[in-house]
Amino acid sequence: MKLAIVGGGQLGRMMAQAALPLGIKTVLLDPSDQACGGDCGDLIIADYADEKALDQLTDKTDAVTFEFENVPAAAFARLERALPAFPPAKALDTARDRWNEKSLFQSLNITTAPLALVDDQASLEAGLEKVGLPAVLKTRTLGYDGKGQKVIRENKDIAGTFTELGSVPMLLEGFVAFDYEVSCISVRSKQGDCKFYPLVENEHRQGILHKSQPLINHPLQSKAEQAAQSVMNALDYVGVMAFEFFVKGDELIANEIAPRVHNSGHWSIEGSACSQFENHVRAVLGLPLGSTETLHPIAMLNVIGARPDISKLLSVPGVHLNDYGKSERPGRKIAHINISAPSQAELTVRVKAVEALLVNQL
Repeated sequence: MKLAIVGGGQLGRMMAQAALPLGIKTVLLDPSDQACGGDCGDLIIADYADEKALDQLTDKTDAVTFEFENVPAAAFARLERALPAFPPAKALDTARDRWNEKSLFQSLNITTAPLALVDDQASLEAGLEKVGLPAVLKTRTLGYDGKGQKVIRENKDIAGTFTELGSVPMLLEGFVAFDYEVSCISVRSKQGDCKFYPLVENEHRQGILHKSQPLINHPLQSKAEQAAQSVMNALDYVGVMAFEFFVKGDELIANEIAPRVHNSGHWSIEGSACSQFENHVRAVLGLPLGSTETLHPIAMLNVIGARPDISKLLSVPGVHLNDYGKSERPGRKIAHINISAPSQAELTVRVKAVEALLVNQL
């Protein structure tokens, strides 16, 4: 079997790595000749809208998947005509537009923050009357890692904010004073079977994920699974999906979905019986899903911008370095570190030791 992947970054790379032990070859499409996925599969270097490249990508492959949601509509349509393409267009369309996404959540009775649609400065001011302060203004599309958004805390922050974020369609959300953030990594097969990894607590720094750690037997696990399954069923979803929530007391408040393998699930490579990447490959190719059982206490730390001393890093017991082979640059995810331990207490000690070695450049 052979899998086509649109995108040759680290997510495409790790999908290709997970496919290889299954005897599945991969071919990736990316406009950069430096795409790190090229180390692990055949790389086609071309624009995502290049029709000849798209045809080459789907030649003699069995299915196509994506490492990001902002696939050009015409490119997706061409791919979908040639091969089974997962996640489906409806999922990508929903996830790339925050208003469509939150509207779907509300239609499924999934709790969200108060919302208002913003098309200009006047509708922003009207939305603030409805939502109140503080609030978060977000572009409807193309925002990630804290980009494309601004927290409005006081009246003095309102003037000029619509222009500041680009004068594009936006969504205004009431600010959630949450206790912490979690994500539910889920996978759905072509037959509609669903499996779930444990809820993952996520810590961000300057809008970029710093640490993820699974929470075994969390009291909100079942509620998160129900929300994720209802969204996946509504979208006729196939593959891995991440659903991010805010936790406030005993309440889950929906933040967003990512229709793909996700940074907060990277711990599963060394921490789960079957990683999110392998399960995604299995799902899109119609193979049986693997176990999502967590094997031992584990946490993940992102490496941002600059690499730590590898000798010192690997001297910490339980460390597994996943380097993407990307050049160093402030704010860039260039690797992640999975840290395992025989107990939660020992894991805490090891995580602190690794954090002390990081020289993250945000």
